[in-house]
Amino acid sequence: MPDLLLELFSEEIPARMQRKAADDLKKLVTDALVERGLLYEGAKAFVTPRRLTLHVAGLPVRGRDVREERKGPRVGAPDAAVQGFLKAAGLASLDQATIVSDPKKGDSYVAIIEKPGQETLAAIAEIVPAVIRAFPWPKSMRWGKASAAGASLRWVRPLHSILCTFGAETEDTEIVPFEVDGIVSGNVTHGHRFLAPGPITVRRLDDYVSSLEKAKVVLDADRRKEIILTDAKNLAFAQGLELIEDEGLLEEVAGLVEWPVVLMGSFEERFLDIPGEAIRATIRANQKCFVLRDPATGNLANRFILVSNLAASDGGVAITAGNGRVVRARLSDAAYFWQTDRGSLPDLDTFAESAKKLGLDLAKPLDQRMAKLDKLGVVFHAKLGTQGERVQRIAALARELAPIVGADPEKAERAAKLAKADLPTEMVGEFPELQGLMGRKYAELQGEDASVAAAVEEHYKPLGPSDRVPSDPVSVAVALADKLDTLVGFWAIDEKPTGSKDPYALRRAALGVIRLVVENGVRLGLIEPCAIQQIIIADGMQYRDTVSAQAAIDKARGTYDALREEDRLSPLENRRARAFSSYGDPDKIAADLLSFFHDRLKVMLRDQGARHDLVDAVLGEGASANDDLLLITLRVAALGRFLDTEDGKNLLAGYKRAANILKAEEKKDGEGAFTGAADLQLIADAGLIEEKALAVALAQATPKAEAAVAAEDYEGAMAALAELRPAVDAFFDKVTVNDPDPAQRANRLKLLNQLRQATRAVADFDRIAG
Repeated sequence: MPDLLLELFSEEIPARMQRKAADDLKKLVTDALVERGLLYEGAKAFVTPRRLTLHVAGLPVRGRDVREERKGPRVGAPDAAVQGFLKAAGLASLDQATIVSDPKKGDSYVAIIEKPGQETLAAIAEIVPAVIRAFPWPKSMRWGKASAAGASLRWVRPLHSILCTFGAETEDTEIVPFEVDGIVSGNVTHGHRFLAPGPITVRRLDDYVSSLEKAKVVLDADRRKEIILTDAKNLAFAQGLELIEDEGLLEEVAGLVEWPVVLMGSFEERFLDIPGEAIRATIRANQKCFVLRDPATGNLANRFILVSNLAASDGGVAITAGNGRVVRARLSDAAYFWQTDRGSLPDLDTFAESAKKLGLDLAKPLDQRMAKLDKLGVVFHAKLGTQGERVQRIAALARELAPIVGADPEKAERAAKLAKADLPTEMVGEFPELQGLMGRKYAELQGEDASVAAAVEEHYKPLGPSDRVPSDPVSVAVALADKLDTLVGFWAIDEKPTGSKDPYALRRAALGVIRLVVENGVRLGLIEPCAIQQIIIADGMQYRDTVSAQAAIDKARGTYDALREEDRLSPLENRRARAFSSYGDPDKIAADLLSFFHDRLKVMLRDQGARHDLVDAVLGEGASANDDLLLITLRVAALGRFLDTEDGKNLLAGYKRAANILKAEEKKDGEGAFTGAADLQLIADAGLIEEKALAVALAQATPKAEAAVAAEDYEGAMAALAELRPAVDAFFDKVTVNDPDPAQRANRLKLLNQLRQATRAVADFDRIAG
């Protein structure tokens, strides 16, 4: 069967756009083919800096013929209906329609529409120009004289030629004829810009790939990556060094070259005094080069790996020398930043007020930077104050959380006050990705406690589902405080995520809180600290001159306790509503935020293989009260293990049967008609062993399950419920619930309601699927 080969040849496509562009080209063309009934066997897209290529294998020569019967109005219908039918079916008159008889509905008109399948060549000639004109580049441009016209072609970079051939393996291919803004399709491509720029005539994929290879172009991006990685490792190994792999950089570099040539450069050893992370960031960001390390020491080596797009006649000596000059210049800048950040600021006197407010020591360089950040009034968010004010809030909350996570409150507060101090440093100003890490380096240099220094870096973590979660208690306290302050703040000003938009990465922050709590086994009720933090945010101006973070927390807690007392003594519309009219009720906002945590927890557990319906079952009706995320995960895990057993599966089936019966009967008798305990005398009078056994089992298992849940022994609670299984099975096997005797019927429904209530002590089984 024929194949399609399409190449769009242009100036250099930015590396960051290449993968998606190849995927988009494949999807747009193949979707359009399928819409026309042109099914194919396989498709693959390729991309280099100068070309987007698509190969579609196993296409038919033409599409299938289509025969469609379109039913029309009854014979004798009004003329308007008949004319509408003729127009829709494309018929000139009723003579072209067929009359079909139906014994019930009578005679009606039917149009039989036959459409011959479209020639694939013609279909491609329609599809490709439309795809090119509407291609979804993130950024595009117009060029040449035609650019003066607003309707001219837009492409990521000037498009030079279009190769488009179609044909079977055993036959000569045809050029698919079309034209896009003066660019006529053909069967000619070009090789490497410098090494083999001449025209190349091709027919199909096999000779296309081989011809490009001879013309110094490696078409497959993954193969270019493999070449770069293998050659880089071999080159490093030959020098007794080890490549520091970087998948993101490897992907980018593979998108910058069509013929990768790996070379090694060097720089002076004196630059190794700069922190390794800064060296790597400098060389990576400015030169797109890889760094090497000495496997014996684990330290960086004064070597780097670069990837050229040329096989130079001098073996790459000039290219390496040129890159080395630039690397040395960049490292000189980094050395200057590193030295400057460790020294004192020239205008210390102007920071005295900020230092006093935050409790900072201006004899220490990192404290000076924090005081500078506060003095400059750098805004975190227009409605949430400055970075300095935010640091005060984080310090207060970190001190509050410290005993809960097992951290020293003084260390947690100190770490929080230094956590953002590296933001105004020269190094972070040049390389924002080093924030936190450079703060740790500077904290260590000025003699901070090891836990405090670690927390300065780790408070940003985890940055995603696969990022490491800090375990040092001080780091956990500051990380939780930082993320909770962010979440509470944006909830208070109603800047919550909506749909696919999350500009402040609040979903990531919530997942970070969940992972910090769950993976470190932290027992933390979220409602109260979130509500108190909102009070601190809302009344932040009151705490601007507060030196003690503990004083801020104590004042906020006093306000919170007073509000709860007002709730008890007076209606909500009284003083509480007035006091919080500008930013909302702290309890309400905290509860809404907790619901967001529950949603993110479901996503996390589902990604880990747990059933999200079990989370709903554990949360039950009172979801707002379940603010201990660790306990929720433990209960979900225990419930999942229980439902995987035979006892669990059968008890769930019995529960569902009981619940369905109760729902049906409550519709007749009213909601709550079967509350209360079953009458034991009526059970004795009925004389059914199975009914009595269920009553006894419920009387024994219910308090056991409730006591186990109260003691947070969820395995014990499940074991108690498991004791019900034989009695439930026997009851439904032998006992008629809807007894003709109304008293017996009501009593047995009460017994089933007791079963429902017993299981709800552990989880809401109504929410469990199955």
